[in-house]
Amino acid sequence: MKKKLKSMPVSFYAGVVIVFVILLMAFFPGLFTDQDPYTQNMNALLQGPSAAHWFGTDDLGRDVYTRVIYGTRVDLAIGIFAMLVPAVTGTLIGLCAGYYGKKVDAVLMRILDVITAFPFIILVIAIVAIIGSGIRNMFIAIWCVGWKDYAKLVRSEVLAEKNMEYVAAAKTLGFSEMRIMLRHILPNVIDGAVVYAISDVMMCMMVGASLSFLGLGVSAPTPEWGAIITGGRPFLTSAWWISIFPGIFLAVTGVAISFIGKGVADKVKAK
Repeated sequence: MKKKLKSMPVSFYAGVVIVFVILLMAFFPGLFTDQDPYTQNMNALLQGPSAAHWFGTDDLGRDVYTRVIYGTRVDLAIGIFAMLVPAVTGTLIGLCAGYYGKKVDAVLMRILDVITAFPFIILVIAIVAIIGSGIRNMFIAIWCVGWKDYAKLVRSEVLAEKNMEYVAAAKTLGFSEMRIMLRHILPNVIDGAVVYAISDVMMCMMVGASLSFLGLGVSAPTPEWGAIITGGRPFLTSAWWISIFPGIFLAVTGVAISFIGKGVADKVKAK
């Protein structure tokens, strides 16, 4: 008798709706605003939220709402592209370490131990400080460190999976090790990495926003949530709206992605 899978919780669908709206903002910002995020207006400096400027204006008279909308594209790109390379790299490293074992596993795990000994964000900041600030170097820093969790997840699954009967049967049939790993083992161990990747998108967005806040990530005048928050920091008491609204967008996006990740994780566990 097949095990009945639980239906997705309401929070999952709420997260999907929110993320869908965020994707619309990222790909079609013109649907939400007809203003330019770079246009300065010296006659509208630090104006509060109003019908003309829903989120107010910043110290250069730029419309904060428009900059937040266009910042969605940048932050989402950071989250997705900063996640993809470590996800693929870490999965392949974990697959090789778990399957081959012995010296290969020992070497790869020692490298992993060294990286794990330091907090993720500290390593990223240190790498960016060495190679220089900017969005390209920010990606490189995240890629250099972000693969470790994927490697650990996949390796632990492969260690158990490689002793299964279907793997032994594939070896008996003379299949190559590459085929066994990629076509037989990987599909059975990838679920955990996929679930983690969903939450990792938000983690990368947070890291990107943090680096921009510290002046090490996206540089002005590019509209990015962390950079907008940093730009409003000197005016927190007099023009709070500059930093508050991008902060709200960042928080809501994080909650939505976590809802989706939790729903998918529950579904995987119920299989």
